[in-house]
Amino acid sequence: MTTTLAQWLAAQPVDPKLASVVASMAAASIDIAAELRTASIAGHTGLAGQTNVQGEAQKALDVISNDIVLKHIEQNPEISILVSEELDEAVTFDNGGAYLVATDPLDGSSNLDVNVTVGTIFSVLPSAGGLLQTGRAQLAAGYAAYGPATSLVLTFGTSVAVFTLNQNGEFVLTADNPRIPEASAEYAINTARERFWDEPTRRYVTENVAGETGSAGKRYNMRWVGSMVADIHRIMMRGGIFLYPLDSETVSKGGRLRLLYEANPMALLMQAAGGRSTTGRLDILDVVPTDIHQRVPVILGSAKEVARVEGLYRSLD
Repeated sequence: MTTTLAQWLAAQPVDPKLASVVASMAAASIDIAAELRTASIAGHTGLAGQTNVQGEAQKALDVISNDIVLKHIEQNPEISILVSEELDEAVTFDNGGAYLVATDPLDGSSNLDVNVTVGTIFSVLPSAGGLLQTGRAQLAAGYAAYGPATSLVLTFGTSVAVFTLNQNGEFVLTADNPRIPEASAEYAINTARERFWDEPTRRYVTENVAGETGSAGKRYNMRWVGSMVADIHRIMMRGGIFLYPLDSETVSKGGRLRLLYEANPMALLMQAAGGRSTTGRLDILDVVPTDIHQRVPVILGSAKEVARVEGLYRSLD
């Protein structure tokens, strides 16, 4: 029997108002998926001629995706605050809503012009806690992966559910409570940045490259898409580890990936599926934010691989 997202949400032991927030983000992802399917035909590719608060050039689809999310958020009176990668400041709605949504409306947009999987990432927090809450305060998190199929991966903190968009424009459950293998032989890192890496990262990758002849004792494969959602979705489905560590080029910024709407939701999803997350020295979910666009190092995935990296940081610090 097929279970729809609406049916699944209705069966969850959570406040229906919280479930409605997740439903709003799911609805936004359906609209974004439709936009992406015909973007090149409609001429919505390329740069928008603007930059976001991080100084990154915005793609036309970054702006369109943000507008889609904003439209759905505005229509839900349970959401009183929106934090988006594409907006300099948080948007506050005068509706008394109990929830805050932090989102990257279109992760991996640099891959859009070559038809590589991109995604939407979001985190839901209690609005009463203000803008700067740790990842432990998250009430829900999820991402949509726009690839050969559109997948929606959700958690309310205790388990993960995976949905697939069907031909009728409806999400249906396709994997209930997937578990990330504790150990893995795949790692995802941008090796073009090797000259910037810190010593623990360099040591970890060197051990992996040595394979069964080195201290890791087994052969590894490297995977790197360059779209966080695509790399994380692979890990969610079959294990592995994702690394975007602090390095000599990003140290002045605190890292590359954003805490509130990239690192925290992915860390909560990893934890709910049996994985782990770390900055190298601290669980990502325990990082105290100081800014809505704060950047942090991100290492997450199979528990034993993350523990191995953490061990290298302890031994080499």
